[in-house]
Amino acid sequence: MKKSRAIISLIIIILLLAGLGYTAIFGLGSDQSGSLNSIDLGLDLAGGVSITYEVGGDQAPDAADMADTIYKLQQRVDNYSTEAQVYQEGLNRINIEIPGVTDANKILEELGQPGNLYFIAQTDADGNENYSYGMHEEDIGYVYGYELNKTIEELEAEGSIVLKGTDVSNAQAGYQSSGTAGNQEPVVELEFTPAGTQAFAEATTKAYAAGESIGIYYDGEFISVPNVQAAITDGRAVITGMSDFQDADNLAALIRIGGLKVQLSELRSNVVGAQLGTNAIQSGLIAAAVGFVLIAVFMIVIFKILGLAATVALAFYVELMIILLDAFEITLTLPGIAGIILTIGMAVDANVIVFSRIREEIAKGKVVGEAMKLGYQKALSAILDGNITTVIAAVVLMIGGSGTIKGFAQTLILGIIVSMFTALLITRAVSAVLYGIGIHGEKFYGKAKTPKVFDFVGKRKLFYGISCGIVLIGVIVMIANGARGAGALNWSLDFVGGTSTSVTFNENWTTADLDAQVVPKIKQAVGVDSVQVQTVSGTNQVIFKTTSLDLSQREKLDTMFETDFGVASDNIAAETISSTISGEMLRAAIISVIVALVLMLIYIAIRFRDFKFGGAAIVALAHDALMVVVCYALSRISAGGTFIACILTIIGYSINDTIVTFDRIRENLSASVRNRDIPGIVNTSVAQTLSRSLFTSITTFFMVLCLVIFGVADIKLFAIPLMVGVIAGTYSSIFIASPLWTDFRLTGDKSGPEKKDKQEKKETGN
Repeated sequence: MKKSRAIISLIIIILLLAGLGYTAIFGLGSDQSGSLNSIDLGLDLAGGVSITYEVGGDQAPDAADMADTIYKLQQRVDNYSTEAQVYQEGLNRINIEIPGVTDANKILEELGQPGNLYFIAQTDADGNENYSYGMHEEDIGYVYGYELNKTIEELEAEGSIVLKGTDVSNAQAGYQSSGTAGNQEPVVELEFTPAGTQAFAEATTKAYAAGESIGIYYDGEFISVPNVQAAITDGRAVITGMSDFQDADNLAALIRIGGLKVQLSELRSNVVGAQLGTNAIQSGLIAAAVGFVLIAVFMIVIFKILGLAATVALAFYVELMIILLDAFEITLTLPGIAGIILTIGMAVDANVIVFSRIREEIAKGKVVGEAMKLGYQKALSAILDGNITTVIAAVVLMIGGSGTIKGFAQTLILGIIVSMFTALLITRAVSAVLYGIGIHGEKFYGKAKTPKVFDFVGKRKLFYGISCGIVLIGVIVMIANGARGAGALNWSLDFVGGTSTSVTFNENWTTADLDAQVVPKIKQAVGVDSVQVQTVSGTNQVIFKTTSLDLSQREKLDTMFETDFGVASDNIAAETISSTISGEMLRAAIISVIVALVLMLIYIAIRFRDFKFGGAAIVALAHDALMVVVCYALSRISAGGTFIACILTIIGYSINDTIVTFDRIRENLSASVRNRDIPGIVNTSVAQTLSRSLFTSITTFFMVLCLVIFGVADIKLFAIPLMVGVIAGTYSSIFIASPLWTDFRLTGDKSGPEKKDKQEKKETGN
């Protein structure tokens, strides 16, 4: 590349970097498209309410009933937020998410548990037809001439129920002219199905002639007692007498929700204060900024000009991630923030692999330009294999995970793809431009030193023993915790059910003070016998776990925290999960881990044409998963949905590291002659890739450490096991995976010369 052309290219790169940066910060157009502010936020960041219903009955509902139910629920929740979503999960579940609302508990109360709607015809004791909406229950009971506890079955048997909610096709609030002055009064406009139209025509004809009224009964009480002023035969009716439009809108919403054809039972509900999300975003930005600076300094110090090119590419990576999150409408969740920050550290991995190769080529006597070309060529297979296996783990997460975990998986997949793009194209382009403007000297790029070869294989039993010892300690602790009734792990509601209330106090509380002052008030407020308390180190957040609380109990609990301890409502979040859904999540979690490991085994075995590589890798990954479990057992960090996300993330991260070493073993095997010294080749290969493993782990560790230091409590609980997993993954890649493959290979060699010869032909390609 000519110098003038290189300078022009450098200017273009700088302008692109500035342009993407402006878009990521400020956005484009009035809606700030492409900016951080325009990214859709999940409930855990925006605040709001979510609820999961299960459709009852012995058989799964048909598609038409589910679609109708979702439509009517969507109409109901649209009153709260234009961002509200109602969607089906599986065959018989419906999720409702209403982000950005400030009074989530009130919405949850108004939404309630949908009941059945009935139109009941009855004459009062005095023949009075002038019934109005808003009467007290005791008055309505007298007017209708029967006790309110008279059951629906009895009313239906005697023919008093003239229509059901399923006969109503729509209900909307509106206005109509009233009086000679033409004043507009709020009303509820009803539309009936064909069957409902006929039934309502017969009922209103009879009611009007006999002086009867038709009351609307929903979920245990009358919500309206309209006066029948004429026979209605066209399938449209209007309810008048509303005090204001909001009154009409609420009544219309109740009629719509009462027209469901199915019975719904609440499985899970979640209320999140908006302030918690605001703090998470701010702390996440700080963690990302600090981590980025640490990585940039580290890369420039270690890799010099190449490190500078990687830093520029990493800046492109961050900007592209923000823009693409908005472009693909990926909802950003709390674990998603952790996923993005984690992938910033992992994005450097491909660069480190390439740079290490370039340095090796320079050490062999190649000029810098040729070394750069060869470095990218030789590093490509390891980069592709490592990232594909990580994507496998992320895809399993996305398919089998719940809402927030799906968000984490989506950001992880996007991060992997973007990191490969920036490493293989942008870093290469920037380094080529820097070389083109005249930076040619080897001193600006570095030269690999001959690695000192340690006998990793010869000491393998020691390393196996260390790992087994740590796992044994974890098993003993889990057995002890289970024996004293605390549970082998501190399972969250995701796996055991109940209600979890997260409270951020204005000051720090000790566990002893919480037990003495707060727990008794919780028991008194909601009438429970047991309360589990978990404090989050470095924060004022405390998590209280109880048996499942209904809405009224949760409201009493919120009021107690606000009144007795001065906690702002935005700093209180509650989640309730039934035992049904928690058991399913546990099964799904176990299946997810098994599926991920099997898919990785198959992929590695195919790519390396040897199941021994796949087997050794899977054992090493199981080792890393166990180390994360031990971390949860010893620290008693709550093990919930993020528990599985953490394990699968570490599996994806660790396999990346292991594959780089295996790729070097395969390369060295192909370059050697027959009757090879397998332990020697493995030791040399591990030594050659050791610096790369350590450098990648350091950059990833920087980002996870920033999450632990600056992140909010929920991110800390996710980041601490990740930190342990990064260390365990590095350890297993160096000291477990490759020596274990050696054991598998040497065992195979003892099986006979024909099998050994066949294996050598596969490895050399001859």
